[in-house]
Amino acid sequence: MAAVELSLEERVSLLYLLWRAEQRGKRRPCLHHLLQELRLDDGRFQRYHRLSLGQFEDLLSRVGPRVARLDTNYRRSIPPAERLSICLRFLATGDSFRTIVFSFRVGVSTVSQIIPQVATAIWDCLVDDFMAVPSPGDWQSIAEEFQERWHFPLCCGALDGKHVQTKAPPNSGSMFHNYKGTFSIVLLAVVDARYRFRVIDVGGYGRTSDGGILANSTFCQALQAGTLHLPPDQPLPGGEHRGAQPHVFVADEAFPLRRELMRPFPGHLLPLEKRIFNYRLSRARMIVEGAFGVLSSQWRMYRHSMELRPEIAEKCVKATCVLHNFLRCLDERGAPAVRSVAPAVVEPLQSLGRVAANNSSREAVLVREKFMAHFSAEGAVTWQPKE
Repeated sequence: MAAVELSLEERVSLLYLLWRAEQRGKRRPCLHHLLQELRLDDGRFQRYHRLSLGQFEDLLSRVGPRVARLDTNYRRSIPPAERLSICLRFLATGDSFRTIVFSFRVGVSTVSQIIPQVATAIWDCLVDDFMAVPSPGDWQSIAEEFQERWHFPLCCGALDGKHVQTKAPPNSGSMFHNYKGTFSIVLLAVVDARYRFRVIDVGGYGRTSDGGILANSTFCQALQAGTLHLPPDQPLPGGEHRGAQPHVFVADEAFPLRRELMRPFPGHLLPLEKRIFNYRLSRARMIVEGAFGVLSSQWRMYRHSMELRPEIAEKCVKATCVLHNFLRCLDERGAPAVRSVAPAVVEPLQSLGRVAANNSSREAVLVREKFMAHFSAEGAVTWQPKE
Protein backbone atom coordinates (compact mmCIF):
# COMPACT_ATOMS: atom_id res chain seq x y z
CA MET A 1 0.00 0.00 0.00
CA ALA A 2 1.42 3.37 -1.05
CA ALA A 3 2.30 5.86 1.72
CA VAL A 4 0.26 9.04 1.91
CA GLU A 5 2.32 12.23 1.63
CA LEU A 6 1.28 14.87 4.22
CA SER A 7 1.95 18.53 3.94
CA LEU A 8 3.80 20.43 6.69
CA GLU A 9 0.56 21.98 8.00
CA GLU A 10 -1.13 18.57 8.14
CA ARG A 11 1.80 17.05 10.01
CA VAL A 12 1.79 19.86 12.57
CA SER A 13 -1.96 19.48 13.05
CA LEU A 14 -1.63 15.72 13.51
CA LEU A 15 1.15 16.11 16.06
CA TYR A 16 -0.92 18.66 17.97
CA LEU A 17 -3.95 16.34 18.05
CA LEU A 18 -1.81 13.46 19.28
CA TRP A 19 -0.33 15.66 22.01
CA ARG A 20 -3.78 16.83 23.13
CA ALA A 21 -5.03 13.24 23.28
CA GLU A 22 -2.03 12.29 25.40
CA GLN A 23 -2.56 15.21 27.78
CA ARG A 24 -6.24 14.42 28.20
CA GLY A 25 -5.39 10.92 29.35
CA LYS A 26 -2.98 12.12 32.00
CA ARG A 27 -3.69 13.30 35.52
CA ARG A 28 -3.61 17.04 36.13
CA PRO A 29 -0.03 17.52 37.33
CA CYS A 30 -0.58 21.04 38.68
CA LEU A 31 -3.30 20.04 41.10
CA HIS A 32 -1.62 16.76 41.97
CA HIS A 33 1.60 18.44 43.07
CA LEU A 34 -0.17 21.44 44.67
CA LEU A 35 -2.44 19.39 46.93
CA GLN A 36 0.31 16.94 47.77
CA GLU A 37 2.57 19.77 48.87
CA LEU A 38 -0.17 21.45 50.88
CA ARG A 39 -1.11 18.18 52.59
CA LEU A 40 2.39 18.05 54.09
CA ASP A 41 1.76 21.28 56.02
CA ASP A 42 -1.66 21.65 57.62
CA GLY A 43 -1.05 25.35 58.33
CA ARG A 44 -0.40 26.16 54.68
CA PHE A 45 -3.32 23.95 53.64
CA GLN A 46 -5.65 25.86 55.97
CA ARG A 47 -4.41 29.26 54.82
CA TYR A 48 -5.00 28.24 51.20
CA HIS A 49 -8.48 26.69 51.61
CA ARG A 50 -9.63 28.24 54.95
CA LEU A 51 -10.24 24.64 56.08
CA SER A 52 -7.87 22.26 57.80
CA LEU A 53 -6.97 19.04 56.03
CA GLY A 54 -9.36 17.04 58.20
CA GLN A 55 -12.19 19.51 57.59
CA PHE A 56 -11.48 19.46 53.86
CA GLU A 57 -11.66 15.66 53.77
CA ASP A 58 -14.88 15.72 55.79
CA LEU A 59 -16.43 18.26 53.42
CA LEU A 60 -15.19 16.33 50.38
CA SER A 61 -16.84 13.15 51.64
CA ARG A 62 -20.14 15.03 51.83
CA VAL A 63 -20.10 16.97 48.55
CA GLY A 64 -17.83 14.73 46.46
CA PRO A 65 -20.60 12.48 45.08
CA ARG A 66 -22.65 15.57 44.13
CA VAL A 67 -19.87 17.26 42.14
CA ALA A 68 -18.22 14.21 40.57
CA ARG A 69 -18.43 13.88 36.78
CA LEU A 70 -17.96 10.84 34.52
CA ASP A 71 -14.92 10.34 32.31
CA THR A 72 -15.46 10.21 28.54
CA ASN A 73 -13.61 8.64 25.67
CA TYR A 74 -12.00 11.99 24.92
CA ARG A 75 -10.91 13.25 28.31
CA ARG A 76 -10.87 12.55 32.00
CA SER A 77 -13.16 14.59 34.20
CA ILE A 78 -11.82 17.03 36.78
CA PRO A 79 -11.69 15.16 40.12
CA PRO A 80 -14.07 16.21 42.95
CA ALA A 81 -11.11 17.28 45.12
CA GLU A 82 -9.99 19.75 42.46
CA ARG A 83 -13.51 21.07 41.95
CA LEU A 84 -13.89 21.65 45.68
CA SER A 85 -10.45 23.25 45.88
CA ILE A 86 -11.30 25.67 43.04
CA CYS A 87 -14.54 26.75 44.73
CA LEU A 88 -12.99 27.14 48.18
CA ARG A 89 -10.09 29.14 46.76
CA PHE A 90 -12.52 31.57 45.14
CA LEU A 91 -14.60 31.92 48.31
CA ALA A 92 -11.46 32.37 50.40
CA THR A 93 -9.93 35.11 48.23
CA GLY A 94 -12.54 36.59 45.90
CA ASP A 95 -9.92 36.46 43.13
CA SER A 96 -10.99 36.85 39.52
CA PHE A 97 -11.69 33.74 37.49
CA ARG A 98 -8.55 34.36 35.44
CA THR A 99 -6.40 34.20 38.57
CA ILE A 100 -8.02 30.88 39.48
CA VAL A 101 -7.39 29.69 35.91
CA PHE A 102 -3.66 30.37 36.16
CA SER A 103 -3.47 28.50 39.47
CA PHE A 104 -5.31 25.35 38.39
CA ARG A 105 -4.56 25.28 34.63
CA VAL A 106 -8.19 25.08 33.55
CA GLY A 107 -10.32 27.22 31.29
CA VAL A 108 -12.27 30.29 32.33
CA SER A 109 -15.54 28.67 31.26
CA THR A 110 -14.67 25.61 33.35
CA VAL A 111 -14.12 27.72 36.47
CA SER A 112 -17.32 29.69 35.82
CA GLN A 113 -19.26 26.40 35.80
CA ILE A 114 -17.50 24.73 38.72
CA ILE A 115 -17.92 27.54 41.28
CA PRO A 116 -21.77 27.79 41.23
CA GLN A 117 -22.10 23.99 40.95
CA VAL A 118 -19.91 23.30 43.97
CA ALA A 119 -21.37 26.21 45.97
CA THR A 120 -24.86 24.79 45.40
CA ALA A 121 -23.68 21.31 46.40
CA ILE A 122 -22.10 22.68 49.60
CA TRP A 123 -25.39 24.31 50.59
CA ASP A 124 -27.53 21.29 49.70
CA CYS A 125 -25.27 18.81 51.52
CA LEU A 126 -24.70 20.82 54.70
CA VAL A 127 -27.89 22.79 55.32
CA ASP A 128 -29.84 19.97 57.01
CA ASP A 129 -27.05 19.28 59.48
CA PHE A 130 -25.73 22.78 60.17
CA MET A 131 -28.48 25.33 59.45
CA ALA A 132 -31.73 23.53 60.06
CA VAL A 133 -34.83 25.47 61.05
CA PRO A 134 -34.75 25.65 64.86
CA SER A 135 -37.37 23.65 66.71
CA PRO A 136 -39.16 25.03 69.79
CA GLY A 137 -36.54 23.31 71.92
CA ASP A 138 -33.76 24.90 69.89
CA TRP A 139 -35.26 28.36 70.28
CA GLN A 140 -35.47 27.77 74.04
CA SER A 141 -31.80 26.73 74.16
CA ILE A 142 -30.80 29.83 72.19
CA ALA A 143 -32.75 32.04 74.61
CA GLU A 144 -31.04 30.41 77.60
CA GLU A 145 -27.61 30.99 76.03
CA PHE A 146 -28.39 34.66 75.37
CA GLN A 147 -29.39 35.03 79.02
CA GLU A 148 -26.26 33.25 80.24
CA ARG A 149 -23.72 34.84 77.90
CA TRP A 150 -25.15 38.29 77.09
CA HIS A 151 -27.65 38.97 79.90
CA PHE A 152 -30.65 39.45 77.62
CA PRO A 153 -33.55 37.12 78.58
CA LEU A 154 -36.08 35.58 76.19
CA CYS A 155 -33.90 36.45 73.17
CA CYS A 156 -34.02 33.99 70.27
CA GLY A 157 -31.47 35.72 68.06
CA ALA A 158 -29.84 38.90 66.81
CA LEU A 159 -31.08 40.21 63.45
CA ASP A 160 -29.26 42.41 60.94
CA GLY A 161 -28.54 42.84 57.25
CA LYS A 162 -25.22 42.94 55.38
CA HIS A 163 -24.63 44.44 51.94
CA VAL A 164 -22.62 42.10 49.70
CA GLN A 165 -21.00 44.09 46.92
CA THR A 166 -21.52 42.81 43.40
CA LYS A 167 -21.61 44.23 39.92
CA ALA A 168 -24.85 45.70 38.65
CA PRO A 169 -26.66 43.42 36.17
CA PRO A 170 -27.38 44.89 32.73
CA ASN A 171 -30.51 47.03 32.51
CA SER A 172 -31.06 46.86 36.29
CA GLY A 173 -31.06 50.63 36.79
CA SER A 174 -30.76 51.61 40.44
CA MET A 175 -32.29 48.37 41.73
CA PHE A 176 -29.02 47.18 43.31
CA HIS A 177 -27.60 50.65 44.11
CA ASN A 178 -27.36 51.09 47.89
CA TYR A 179 -26.94 54.07 50.20
CA LYS A 180 -23.16 53.48 50.31
CA GLY A 181 -22.88 54.28 46.63
CA THR A 182 -22.11 50.70 45.56
CA PHE A 183 -24.13 47.89 44.02
CA SER A 184 -25.07 45.01 46.28
CA ILE A 185 -27.39 42.24 47.30
CA VAL A 186 -28.44 41.95 50.94
CA LEU A 187 -27.81 39.11 53.37
CA LEU A 188 -30.41 39.18 56.15
CA ALA A 189 -29.43 36.89 59.03
CA VAL A 190 -30.56 35.74 62.46
CA VAL A 191 -27.57 34.73 64.63
CA ASP A 192 -27.61 32.79 67.89
CA ALA A 193 -25.54 33.43 71.01
CA ARG A 194 -22.63 31.35 69.63
CA TYR A 195 -22.24 33.40 66.43
CA ARG A 196 -23.96 30.76 64.27
CA PHE A 197 -26.39 31.62 61.49
CA ARG A 198 -29.80 30.13 62.19
CA VAL A 199 -31.95 31.76 59.48
CA ILE A 200 -30.74 33.62 56.38
CA ASP A 201 -32.40 35.44 53.52
CA VAL A 202 -30.15 36.24 50.54
CA GLY A 203 -30.82 38.27 47.43
CA GLY A 204 -32.64 41.40 48.51
CA TYR A 205 -32.04 44.45 46.32
CA GLY A 206 -29.33 46.76 47.58
CA ARG A 207 -31.51 49.87 47.33
CA THR A 208 -34.04 48.46 49.82
CA SER A 209 -33.67 49.32 53.50
CA ASP A 210 -33.13 46.66 56.13
CA GLY A 211 -36.71 47.14 57.26
CA GLY A 212 -37.92 46.69 53.69
CA ILE A 213 -35.82 43.55 53.27
CA LEU A 214 -37.37 42.17 56.46
CA ALA A 215 -40.88 43.03 55.29
CA ASN A 216 -40.31 41.17 52.01
CA SER A 217 -38.89 38.05 53.65
CA THR A 218 -40.60 34.78 54.41
CA PHE A 219 -39.03 34.99 57.88
CA CYS A 220 -41.11 38.10 58.61
CA GLN A 221 -44.26 36.45 57.32
CA ALA A 222 -43.63 33.42 59.53
CA LEU A 223 -42.94 35.70 62.49
CA GLN A 224 -46.22 37.55 61.96
CA ALA A 225 -48.18 34.35 61.38
CA GLY A 226 -46.70 32.65 64.43
CA THR A 227 -45.32 29.73 62.40
CA LEU A 228 -41.72 30.04 63.61
CA HIS A 229 -42.71 27.87 66.59
CA LEU A 230 -41.14 30.17 69.16
CA PRO A 231 -41.48 29.05 72.79
CA PRO A 232 -44.58 30.23 74.67
CA ASP A 233 -44.54 33.51 76.59
CA GLN A 234 -42.64 33.35 79.87
CA PRO A 235 -42.00 35.75 82.77
CA LEU A 236 -38.69 37.56 82.80
CA PRO A 237 -36.21 36.10 85.35
CA GLY A 238 -37.30 37.33 88.75
CA GLY A 239 -40.04 39.41 87.14
CA GLU A 240 -43.09 37.20 87.57
CA HIS A 241 -45.05 40.24 88.74
CA ARG A 242 -44.64 41.78 85.27
CA GLY A 243 -46.48 38.92 83.62
CA ALA A 244 -45.50 36.60 80.75
CA GLN A 245 -43.50 38.21 77.95
CA PRO A 246 -42.89 37.00 74.39
CA HIS A 247 -39.60 35.64 73.10
CA VAL A 248 -38.01 38.32 70.93
CA PHE A 249 -35.29 39.07 68.40
CA VAL A 250 -33.01 42.07 68.89
CA ALA A 251 -32.18 44.50 66.07
CA ASP A 252 -30.93 48.03 65.47
CA GLU A 253 -32.90 51.17 64.68
CA ALA A 254 -33.21 50.27 60.97
CA PHE A 255 -35.87 47.70 61.86
CA PRO A 256 -39.41 48.29 63.13
CA LEU A 257 -40.53 47.76 66.71
CA ARG A 258 -42.85 44.78 66.96
CA ARG A 259 -44.04 42.42 69.64
CA GLU A 260 -41.32 39.87 68.83
CA LEU A 261 -38.74 42.38 67.55
CA MET A 262 -36.99 44.79 69.93
CA ARG A 263 -35.19 47.91 68.69
CA PRO A 264 -33.51 50.67 70.77
CA PHE A 265 -35.20 53.83 71.92
CA PRO A 266 -34.49 56.68 69.46
CA GLY A 267 -32.73 59.88 70.42
CA HIS A 268 -29.66 60.93 72.41
CA LEU A 269 -30.87 62.77 75.53
CA LEU A 270 -32.64 59.81 77.09
CA PRO A 271 -33.53 59.00 80.72
CA LEU A 272 -31.29 56.51 82.51
CA GLU A 273 -33.74 53.61 82.18
CA LYS A 274 -33.91 53.97 78.39
CA ARG A 275 -30.14 54.31 78.10
CA ILE A 276 -29.70 51.12 80.13
CA PHE A 277 -32.17 49.30 77.89
CA ASN A 278 -30.35 50.50 74.76
CA TYR A 279 -27.03 49.36 76.18
CA ARG A 280 -28.31 45.90 77.11
CA LEU A 281 -29.97 45.50 73.72
CA SER A 282 -26.87 46.71 71.88
CA ARG A 283 -24.72 44.27 73.83
CA ALA A 284 -26.85 41.35 72.62
CA ARG A 285 -27.29 42.73 69.10
CA MET A 286 -23.54 43.03 68.49
CA ILE A 287 -23.40 39.24 68.16
CA VAL A 288 -24.70 39.47 64.61
CA GLU A 289 -22.12 42.14 63.80
CA GLY A 290 -19.43 39.84 65.15
CA ALA A 291 -20.72 36.95 63.04
CA PHE A 292 -20.56 39.10 59.90
CA GLY A 293 -17.02 40.10 60.86
CA VAL A 294 -15.91 36.49 61.25
CA LEU A 295 -17.63 35.60 57.97
CA SER A 296 -15.88 38.32 55.95
CA SER A 297 -12.53 37.59 57.61
CA GLN A 298 -12.76 33.87 56.87
CA TRP A 299 -14.13 34.23 53.33
CA ARG A 300 -12.53 37.28 51.79
CA MET A 301 -14.74 37.38 48.74
CA TYR A 302 -16.79 39.78 50.90
CA ARG A 303 -13.94 42.30 50.82
CA HIS A 304 -14.21 42.77 47.06
CA SER A 305 -16.95 43.63 44.62
CA MET A 306 -17.82 40.24 43.15
CA GLU A 307 -17.83 40.11 39.36
CA LEU A 308 -20.73 37.68 39.42
CA ARG A 309 -24.34 37.71 38.38
CA PRO A 310 -26.64 38.18 41.41
CA GLU A 311 -27.95 34.61 41.23
CA ILE A 312 -24.38 33.22 41.32
CA ALA A 313 -23.42 35.59 44.14
CA GLU A 314 -26.42 34.34 46.14
CA LYS A 315 -25.16 30.74 45.85
CA CYS A 316 -21.70 31.76 47.04
CA VAL A 317 -23.12 33.71 50.00
CA LYS A 318 -25.29 30.77 51.06
CA ALA A 319 -22.30 28.43 50.76
CA THR A 320 -20.12 30.61 52.99
CA CYS A 321 -22.85 30.93 55.63
CA VAL A 322 -23.35 27.19 55.95
CA LEU A 323 -19.56 26.66 55.86
CA HIS A 324 -19.29 29.16 58.71
CA ASN A 325 -21.62 26.98 60.80
CA PHE A 326 -19.86 23.83 59.61
CA LEU A 327 -16.51 25.07 60.92
CA ARG A 328 -17.91 26.39 64.21
CA CYS A 329 -19.81 23.19 64.94
CA LEU A 330 -16.76 21.03 64.27
CA ASP A 331 -14.62 23.26 66.49
CA GLU A 332 -17.15 23.24 69.34
CA ARG A 333 -18.38 19.66 69.32
CA GLY A 334 -15.95 17.71 67.17
CA ALA A 335 -18.85 16.11 65.30
CA PRO A 336 -22.27 17.51 64.33
CA ALA A 337 -25.60 16.24 65.46
CA VAL A 338 -27.56 15.21 62.37
CA ARG A 339 -31.19 16.25 62.01
CA SER A 340 -33.34 15.92 58.92
CA VAL A 341 -35.53 19.00 58.78
CA ALA A 342 -36.33 21.71 56.29
CA PRO A 343 -33.62 24.22 55.28
CA ALA A 344 -33.45 27.49 57.14
CA VAL A 345 -32.95 29.73 54.13
CA VAL A 346 -35.94 31.82 53.13
CA GLU A 347 -36.29 33.01 49.59
CA PRO A 348 -36.89 36.74 49.09
CA LEU A 349 -40.16 37.88 47.56
CA GLN A 350 -40.18 39.96 44.42
CA SER A 351 -42.26 42.84 45.72
CA LEU A 352 -40.54 45.80 47.32
CA GLY A 353 -41.65 47.79 50.28
CA ARG A 354 -40.58 49.99 53.14
CA VAL A 355 -41.39 49.69 56.79
CA ALA A 356 -41.98 52.81 58.83
CA ALA A 357 -39.89 52.28 61.95
CA ASN A 358 -42.16 54.49 64.08
CA ASN A 359 -45.41 52.68 63.28
CA SER A 360 -45.40 50.38 66.30
CA SER A 361 -48.34 48.68 67.94
CA ARG A 362 -49.27 49.54 71.49
CA GLU A 363 -48.51 45.95 72.51
CA ALA A 364 -44.96 46.20 71.13
CA VAL A 365 -44.39 49.45 73.05
CA LEU A 366 -45.59 47.82 76.28
CA VAL A 367 -43.33 44.81 75.79
CA ARG A 368 -40.30 47.05 75.35
CA GLU A 369 -41.25 49.03 78.46
CA LYS A 370 -41.48 45.77 80.46
CA PHE A 371 -37.97 44.80 79.33
CA MET A 372 -36.74 48.33 80.15
CA ALA A 373 -38.17 48.17 83.67
CA HIS A 374 -36.72 44.69 84.18
CA PHE A 375 -33.19 45.80 83.23
CA SER A 376 -33.32 48.63 85.77
CA ALA A 377 -34.75 46.51 88.61
CA GLU A 378 -34.54 42.76 89.19
CA GLY A 379 -32.63 42.19 85.92
CA ALA A 380 -29.91 44.80 86.59
CA VAL A 381 -26.25 43.83 86.60
CA THR A 382 -23.65 45.45 88.83
CA TRP A 383 -21.53 46.88 86.03
CA GLN A 384 -24.25 48.38 83.80
CA PRO A 385 -24.33 51.91 85.41
CA LYS A 386 -20.65 52.29 84.48
CA GLU A 387 -21.50 51.74 80.84
